[in-house]
Amino acid sequence: MRIVVIGGGPIGSKLVTRLREDGHEAIPASPDTGVDTLTGEGLSQALAGADVVIDVSSPPPLEDAAVLEFFATSTRNLLAAEAAAGVGHHVVLSAVGIDRLQDSGYFRAKTAQEQLIEDSAVPYSIVHATQFFEYLPSLAEAATDGGTARFAAVLFQPIAEDDAVQAIGRISAGPPLNGKVEVAGPEQFRMDEFFRNALATRDDPRTVVTDSRAGFFGAELAEGTLLPGADAVLGGTRFRDWPGRAAAGGDANLHELDRYVRTELIMAETSQPEDEAVAVPVEEWLFDPEDGPRYEASLHSLLGAVEVLEEHDGP
Repeated sequence: MRIVVIGGGPIGSKLVTRLREDGHEAIPASPDTGVDTLTGEGLSQALAGADVVIDVSSPPPLEDAAVLEFFATSTRNLLAAEAAAGVGHHVVLSAVGIDRLQDSGYFRAKTAQEQLIEDSAVPYSIVHATQFFEYLPSLAEAATDGGTARFAAVLFQPIAEDDAVQAIGRISAGPPLNGKVEVAGPEQFRMDEFFRNALATRDDPRTVVTDSRAGFFGAELAEGTLLPGADAVLGGTRFRDWPGRAAAGGDANLHELDRYVRTELIMAETSQPEDEAVAVPVEEWLFDPEDGPRYEASLHSLLGAVEVLEEHDGP
């Protein structure tokens, strides 16, 4: 099955790796590979012969109107290109509780994106995921003012990124749901207590204060705002077993290095020289063409070493 993954970053690269391991022809598509969903550049070429498209793209931090423009424009362009290419399944990553987070400009934009998908002629699956473990440090940073981080005493159910990737891959390889499915971690936590313990584990000096007015991407939180329903697909990784739980430990460092190397390897394997560079005289080349294969070989060697260390770096 030919599956195109729209959007770079760790989750995009992990999806490509996972899908290839499962025997699919997975193609990364992002500005780094010459595909721009905002302008439409490279879309028709990238989607040629594709059976499935997975959209995990996200804009950089922007004001509300710009975020809405990003999701609306990129999704329209992507759906139009999919219809022209005969793509049979559009999959998009979204968030659990999105309908309860409409005070947030970001989630209003994601809601508009979902509406465009539902109204299109392309069969689809919308995956609502809870917060990834990997993004929890960013949530703590967003909640921090000085030496204090403020969180509401509400429940949430975060998931390991690897578990979410596995679920997205499985959904993408199956028939279109023409509906939504929720993906979450196996445990619920009180948000304030969770971050108080998590920051202490990382020897983080910040004080966590329980604040009922503390929001989430600009939205107020009630008890069940961030919780999935009873039919959610649950990941198997508990937070205490997640390699990145402690920032200073060897497990965490290896985990981050593994993520970086895999991302670099996918980009190296899929990047091609610009056509016009072929005609440039050899004396004007800025690098040796053989550097590419050598770089890939070094990444493969580094990844192998990391995997060996991860196998032996147990508790």
